[in-house]
Amino acid sequence: MSFYDEIEIEDMTYDAALEIYHYPCPCGDRFEIAIADLRDGEEVAVCPSCSLMIKVIFDMDDLPREEKEDAQKVAVAT
Repeated sequence: MSFYDEIEIEDMTYDAALEIYHYPCPCGDRFEIAIADLRDGEEVAVCPSCSLMIKVIFDMDDLPREEKEDAQKVAVAT
């Protein structure tokens, strides 16, 4: 598989409402990858407007925690 670039997740923007990371694409659109896909081990973000793809470099520990996990921890603590 050929990538346009390899991008550190810290350089991407996280949209908490949509639960996606995105990064500008040279075509004018943006590469996108869902946080659920990252948690499943996927590391390829695609641009919906062109054929370019980037490889996302990340550690699972750096991803935002799932809201279900947070709710369970609160329930256990109370």
